[in-house]
Amino acid sequence: MTAKLALVGAAGRMGRKTIALAADRPDCRIVAALEAAGHAELGRDIGELVGRERCGVVLSDQCAADFDVLIDFSLPAGTMLWLAECVRRGRPLVIAATGHDAVATARIREAAKHVAVLKAANLSIGVNVLLRLARQLGELLDPSWDVEIREAHHRFKRDAPSGTALALRDAVAAGRAARGDGCPETIFGRHGETGPRPAGQIALHSLRLGGTVGEHAIAFGALGETLTLSHAAHSRDIFAAGALRAACWLVGRPPGLYDMPDVLFGGAG
Repeated sequence: MTAKLALVGAAGRMGRKTIALAADRPDCRIVAALEAAGHAELGRDIGELVGRERCGVVLSDQCAADFDVLIDFSLPAGTMLWLAECVRRGRPLVIAATGHDAVATARIREAAKHVAVLKAANLSIGVNVLLRLARQLGELLDPSWDVEIREAHHRFKRDAPSGTALALRDAVAAGRAARGDGCPETIFGRHGETGPRPAGQIALHSLRLGGTVGEHAIAFGALGETLTLSHAAHSRDIFAAGALRAACWLVGRPPGLYDMPDVLFGGAG
């Protein structure tokens, strides 16, 4: 079966990577490429958009085509728009956008009662392994171990900290909850007279540097030793490939809220 895909944010960095990779896969085909109204590239053939031959699909702000699954690489406002459309059509969607607030997250959870929704902080295999290890270390190491999370992205990224950094925080918190510890305090950066570091605190730090694709590191520190795990993305291809893999997997799934571990590891956390 060839999955028919609708792609939101098609003219962006991730959208273009996804178009290029999908063109070389036999298991999926982009039938709708979508951007916000007024976008400068509207009406352009997406084959030309990524430096390939014309394919007959043009960038649009409306979706007339029937699709099997939608991939969202837009912004939180775009997610809400196309989330409602997917519920109306009864179609699943992969949410690869980040930066959703509590209201948007609640709407996503409500939509998942009606259609299959896969929401991923990060679509790469390596990062999802990192998340699993972070949870395990959160359970193995007691709160006397300090936790520092650092992320770096390109200068154009709009939200901070990254969704992956927050997911790493949540993974450690889940591990500590499993061992019976309380919910850890989270801080975002430091400045001024901070005093001694409280036990159990998790700190997140964000860097925005040039064209950095994505780097994440999580360090656990005790008096006398430090344990650090890190991941660096060298190309956006890994995220586009993950989105396509997730989309093909999601077709035919029952309503529910899914994540990349469901795709990669059969749902084991």
